[in-house]
Amino acid sequence: MRSRPLSSTAIAVNRPALIGPVVVSIPHAGRLYPPEILAAARVAQADLQRLEDSWCDLIAAGAVGAGATVIQGIWARAVADCNRGEGQMAPGEVAVSLRAQFSAPGRKERAGLGVVPTRLADCGPLWKKPIDQAALQWRLELFHRPYHAALADALAAALDRFGYAVLIDLHSMPPVPVSQPGHGTRVVVGDHFGVTAGEWLVEQIITSVQRLPQSVSRNVPYAGGHIVRAHGRPAQGVHAVQIEIDRSLYLTSDRRPDAAGVARMAHWFAALLNALAQARPGAAAMPQAAE
Repeated sequence: MRSRPLSSTAIAVNRPALIGPVVVSIPHAGRLYPPEILAAARVAQADLQRLEDSWCDLIAAGAVGAGATVIQGIWARAVADCNRGEGQMAPGEVAVSLRAQFSAPGRKERAGLGVVPTRLADCGPLWKKPIDQAALQWRLELFHRPYHAALADALAAALDRFGYAVLIDLHSMPPVPVSQPGHGTRVVVGDHFGVTAGEWLVEQIITSVQRLPQSVSRNVPYAGGHIVRAHGRPAQGVHAVQIEIDRSLYLTSDRRPDAAGVARMAHWFAALLNALAQARPGAAAMPQAAE
């Protein structure tokens, strides 16, 4: 049974005239900052914008024309990070009354990059006060939950019609530093080390990147976040992959769109989606009748 997406102006759902098996997720390219968020911030909007996957939605400009359903965050990542689970926060970043429910933070949460981003390097705390229950629920109910409900609905519709569904979670990244594994990689394909997608999908995406041609790595340094882990169920026919694209491929040095780079990457992405819409998973990747 398909879920019913929660209505929200924080997200946009764009469907083709005839739905295909591919769903594109763009959670971090939102550029709208609600007044409540700006009033709560102790830093300038320009600092909050550093959290964005700047303009990566332009890469997906031809996605609907290629037959994909596109789920996009309209509100900025500073409101809530849809690529984090609801329990992903560090206790020290929230009000005392909430700390018990965030008792096992990981590296990203401890760095202030939980379901509500709370800190950035060179900025310190982003908000005037710790996130309390009201602030957390407002962000979850108006943005995070509607986003995931829309993804679940679109994937269920594709699965109902085609017997399988493909989720492409689209992100952008800064150039990988010299000191970090994956240095020199321009595109990272993450399937959480084989957990969230069938091999056929990962191999097809990697081959497509190599034909750009650009350097590509698998799961290093980004193996895939909450979105692909929450929705990818290859044994049930739902294959989910995160794609990270080096911003230098489509942005200028001041993080503005480079027309030629955007056009090149948008053409590549639309061609990839067209190819994926025609692909058919092998029998081993499809749901088994006994399941």
